[in-house]
Amino acid sequence: MKIQPLTPTIGADVYDLDLSCELSARDIEATINAFLKYHVLLIREQKLTPDHLVRFARYFGQVGAYPFARPLPDHPEVIAIIKEPEQKTVFGGIWHTDSTYLTQPSMASVLYAVEVPAVGGDTLFSNQHVAYEALDTSTRQQLSTLTAEHSSAKNQDKLRTDHLTSGAMQQQSKPVFTAIHPVVRTHPVTGRKSLYLSPAHTTRIIELPEDESEAILASLFSHALSDDFKCRVRWQPGTVAIWDNRCTLHYPLNDYHGYRREMHRVTIDGDRPR
Repeated sequence: MKIQPLTPTIGADVYDLDLSCELSARDIEATINAFLKYHVLLIREQKLTPDHLVRFARYFGQVGAYPFARPLPDHPEVIAIIKEPEQKTVFGGIWHTDSTYLTQPSMASVLYAVEVPAVGGDTLFSNQHVAYEALDTSTRQQLSTLTAEHSSAKNQDKLRTDHLTSGAMQQQSKPVFTAIHPVVRTHPVTGRKSLYLSPAHTTRIIELPEDESEAILASLFSHALSDDFKCRVRWQPGTVAIWDNRCTLHYPLNDYHGYRREMHRVTIDGDRPR
């Protein structure tokens, strides 16, 4: 097992690890430690079935479900994220971290590249530990007692799931989930603090007047997406990614119109942010 960091702050490529086989206890421990250190792992050159993907996800925690999509037949833990050549929108096409609108958001997500475009279709990630640590002391103190509302209804036009569901489900109104979480959360394993906000789902800061909330959120969103905190993932067929939703934001680029892209995703359950 070899690890090659993508940037000084986030992301690493992992080589010489075969996820079609059960991992040894030593490899599981090394992979989890690398996940905690780099926050985004890319395990290259895999040939996996949905069962292989779910088994890998279970090394990290309990596998859950995504509330807005029907899973693969016979594989209730796996959803297919597909963009056909004629489609213009992309699933999740705005900076976000997964399912913050739930009381217990997902801990991590696993994504397997089944088919990728010849060019384009990269995903950007941003390290929110480093974003928080780059704030000045007074700002960190101000944010320490604040909470924010997150809603699944915000930016629905940029988070379309039509191509993940059947025609019957598209015609039904989608449920709206809302949750309130701390603006700064503490990682339950490492103890590091991070910003816990996203342009996709964070609607307001509970303790502040509307105009002040909007101003602070706009400033924090801009700060959180500094190039100093980012890495860019270039997908290849057979790449498996796992990222830590407790301390990262991500954004799938929509720059490959006319090409087909198919990814299989598994969600790993998490706890209430603190």
